[in-house]
Amino acid sequence: MAGHSQFKNIMYRKGAQDKKRAKVFTRLTRELQVAAKMGGEDPGSNPALRSAIIAARKENMPKDNIERAIKKGAGGGDDSNYEDVRYEGYGPGGVAMIVDAFTDNRNRTASEVRAAFAKHGGNLAETGAVSFMFNRVGQLIFPVSVGNADDVLEAAIEAGAENAESGEEEHEITCAVEDFNTVREALESSLGEPQSSGLTWKPTNTIEVDEDQAGTLLKLMDVLEENDDVQQVSANFEISDAIMEKLTA
Repeated sequence: MAGHSQFKNIMYRKGAQDKKRAKVFTRLTRELQVAAKMGGEDPGSNPALRSAIIAARKENMPKDNIERAIKKGAGGGDDSNYEDVRYEGYGPGGVAMIVDAFTDNRNRTASEVRAAFAKHGGNLAETGAVSFMFNRVGQLIFPVSVGNADDVLEAAIEAGAENAESGEEEHEITCAVEDFNTVREALESSLGEPQSSGLTWKPTNTIEVDEDQAGTLLKLMDVLEENDDVQQVSANFEISDAIMEKLTA
């Protein structure tokens, strides 16, 4: 089904990259700081902070690190002066891309992101140029072992989610951003802890890319994701399993 192969491919790659623990902790620390700075240090009244704490715990981030990041963010000290920025652009083959980042220096981050796009046959665009091709949603991924497609769909509906899609290896459930925490709590009660969860940009349509374009796109995503300021990269391309096997062989 369209969309599934890209999702699996990206998840496989991110699984390997997420083993770089120090880099993951750096990104999580910034997310905690920004959430606390914008909404306060009480996760009960700050959904963004609550999501950041859950993500940090899932990566086994030490409790002291989490608490320290929250206090710095809520206190507004120099070390917590990060802001949430978004870059939009096009990759090879006209693929639409959104780069979400936390940065304490907009000029530095913009320069590095622009250079990555330029080096890999892409270019940055104005804000809003590609985001209309995506929906901002809450996303939860569960292993296929939690139940069959019908059971997961029923659980998703009862939790207040908007959609559920089941593939060979995982179930993907999406919901409105404002319902994310409520839906996640309900699904954790019925299905258990998800493999991953968070807010993401989901493309409304995908573009099939050939082998050359796919290779360059994956290199571009690697460069962007290796940047300490970058939190998430979203794109609307589709890579066939046959091409992915060649590229990862």
